[in-house]
Amino acid sequence: MTKIPSLPYDQVIRALQRDGWVVVRQKGTHVRIQKHTPTETLKLTIPAHRPIKRSTLSHILEQAKLTLEEFDESL
Repeated sequence: MTKIPSLPYDQVIRALQRDGWVVVRQKGTHVRIQKHTPTETLKLTIPAHRPIKRSTLSHILEQAKLTLEEFDESL
């Protein structure tokens, strides 16, 4: 099992954008992104932290329905 990295928020957002996510808005230190799928619209809130904690990134990937391998390919 690969260890989840600790990355800055802008790098995480860029990787998610390559997977089809779109930045909707930013309020303070939180960036709201979303992705439309054929069955639903997924929404995530990414904290604008440098770096994002590993546990937080793990939860973000879980909500985004991405595996760590799929995320690594987008980096």
